[in-house]
Amino acid sequence: MLRSVWRAVVTAHVVAVFGQPVFAGVYLSGDFDGLGLHGTGADVVTSLCLVQLVVAIVLWARLRRSWPFQATLGLAVAESLQYVAGTAGALWLHIPLGVFTVVGAALLFVAVWARPLVRRETADA
Repeated sequence: MLRSVWRAVVTAHVVAVFGQPVFAGVYLSGDFDGLGLHGTGADVVTSLCLVQLVVAIVLWARLRRSWPFQATLGLAVAESLQYVAGTAGALWLHIPLGVFTVVGAALLFVAVWARPLVRRETADA
């Protein structure tokens, strides 16, 4: 059950992350409503990343696997910087971080669906 929740949250998160460049492109094409969609998308992406972080903490506690937490924490930091840079209009930082975020979310998605998540046994067991 927990593994299914993990996969669902990571999948929803990557879909939302992939939507962000699309909304930015709509805005840059001259449709100014795209900026509002991009801003709302940023709220959704950030919220999903926080949910994913909570699920990763539960995975770490129950399955003794820290890599989901570490990867999600890295994405959360990048997305937080991304959010601040975007609202400040610092496109020199916002755009490269956006590329990094899309790649990071995509790699995590592949890892989650390609690698089975099994409980790590302790050394003394």
